[in-house]
Amino acid sequence: MKRILFLTGTRADFGKIKSLIQILEQQQGFEVFVFVTGMHLQKEYGYTLIEIERCNFSNVHTFENHTHETTMDLTLAKTIEGLSTYVKSISPDMIIVHGDRVETLAGAIVGSLNNILVAHIEGGEISGTVDELIRHSVSKLSHIHFVSNAEAAKRLKQMGEIKSSIFTIGSPDIDSMFSSELPSLEIVQDYYQIPFDAYAIVMFHPVTTEAAAMQKYSEDFIKALVNDTHNFVVIYPNNDLGSQCIIEAYKKLKDNSRFRIFPSLRFEYFLTLLKNSQFIIGNSSAGIREAPYYGIPIINIGTRQQNRAIHSDILNVDYSITSIAIALKKIDEHKVNNTKPDFGEGNSAQLFFESIKNKNIWTINHQKQFRDIKNN
Repeated sequence: MKRILFLTGTRADFGKIKSLIQILEQQQGFEVFVFVTGMHLQKEYGYTLIEIERCNFSNVHTFENHTHETTMDLTLAKTIEGLSTYVKSISPDMIIVHGDRVETLAGAIVGSLNNILVAHIEGGEISGTVDELIRHSVSKLSHIHFVSNAEAAKRLKQMGEIKSSIFTIGSPDIDSMFSSELPSLEIVQDYYQIPFDAYAIVMFHPVTTEAAAMQKYSEDFIKALVNDTHNFVVIYPNNDLGSQCIIEAYKKLKDNSRFRIFPSLRFEYFLTLLKNSQFIIGNSSAGIREAPYYGIPIINIGTRQQNRAIHSDILNVDYSITSIAIALKKIDEHKVNNTKPDFGEGNSAQLFFESIKNKNIWTINHQKQFRDIKNN
């Protein structure tokens, strides 16, 4: 029996790992644990622990890692402390982390320093912000890599990772995107009381390296949206440094009939809304990954996705009111390219399971070795 511990700190990473947890819970030979922390336990951001509880997973453990100082280093330290205690109580054979959050880094640190295999989902990708530094750090602390595409695998090899430790499975959220179990638009609109016949989605996150400017960026962003004529479904940012500036700016939209504002949305419900939207605006990775699969145009603002936002459906603009306003005027006539990005074909969970049930993956050396490219 192999004990597998998944770590989740945000609604976004849970959407990525949900199908992976579910497929393992259905199999003999695996005992699955879920360590829930971060935004999931903050009421201001929708208390998305509720969504995890709806899944009825066998073993769910919660840990509050929020600090009043809301700095990433203190959050990292607190998460390490809480996760280390939990790991010692269950003795997992593998810790699975996703992406580039500080909670992800905590999971990789705890696993690697306690001689536990660490598997990283979606390593080898680039963004250009502090998130990229965290992602690459996690990759170097991880023993196993479940990547989205060949390009990501190539970068990991450049970083000295062993070829046999890299498994290309695609992006797991694509599984959910094309699931027959997604709710209808009517069900979603009724559930969230969204009255619009046509609407766009707003997802704007803070950029931690630009925290000092986030208040102005947020205010200018809101002014551009208010001056526009589209209807908008607005979703709160993540809880990184600078998020309060964005949330405060959103309060100005409270009584505007063209806006519906939510701390969070159920992942499958969000996918349905995205699939039927006119476009998505902001700087969320949803505009880089999910939106192009649905053929939805994107207005990408600022630097958060600067090295990822290269798809032809994406209009890249700076933070100025003028630039955003011009993009909003263009977006309805924007030609959508039918070429889909390379993040898999919707079978990530199955590819993940085939990899993890193979006995070879469990023989990967806990003592990592660097491989020069010529030897990899």
